[in-house]
Amino acid sequence: MNQGLNYRKQAGDLEWNGAVNARHVCGAFYRMGRHEWLTDQGWRQLQDDGIDRIIDLRNPGEIRRREHDPVVAEPSMRGIELINLPLESPGNERFEAVAVPYMNHTGMYRLVCEEFGDQLVAVFENLAATRSGAVIHCSAGRDRSGLVATLLLDLAGLRDEILAQDEAAVRGINEWHRVSPRKHPHESHQSAGELEAIISSRAAELEKFLDWLGSAEDYLRGQGLSEDSLSAVQALARLNIP
Repeated sequence: MNQGLNYRKQAGDLEWNGAVNARHVCGAFYRMGRHEWLTDQGWRQLQDDGIDRIIDLRNPGEIRRREHDPVVAEPSMRGIELINLPLESPGNERFEAVAVPYMNHTGMYRLVCEEFGDQLVAVFENLAATRSGAVIHCSAGRDRSGLVATLLLDLAGLRDEILAQDEAAVRGINEWHRVSPRKHPHESHQSAGELEAIISSRAAELEKFLDWLGSAEDYLRGQGLSEDSLSAVQALARLNIP
């Protein structure tokens, strides 16, 4: 990272300049926080690593440059398609009753799958069209990205890595809250003890979600993802897995 901040990198953090909470998920797929944190160099590094698309899971109103974000020249972004595919729809009473102020816990994964299956299918249809590499991101790179990453890991046969991925994302964004020049309106840096409790709670809810899910393959097929797209995503998710 190059924000001039004393950011302590986490295990597995990628070296994309400016990226926050960026790591490999599996195969051709990666995850991170807001793409607006990337610098010119960071965008070029994504291209060097074969990224051809970034899927932004945020709602349109969340997408904007902030005061402390780097100014990026348009040529640095060429060759990478930016695609906005929100993971939720405004006005859903069941979701908005618990997502206060937003989806911020693995305990909401099942609800999102139940209420917004068509939007998840749209994300996976786009992932299926990946040529060489795709990044999924939301705001923090933790929750909405985490749900998609969980499904990808399950498709790749890497269910045993899901809890570790979630823990890494929680620790990564917590470290960002420690050094960020912009105070978050709803979150702040948590102490080690507080963080352990959060990670434990999220892990317990993830286990419940995975029990409910059965398999990502069956879930996505049941939501209407085509067999061609499902096969393509699985192949991309399993790249370089022995």
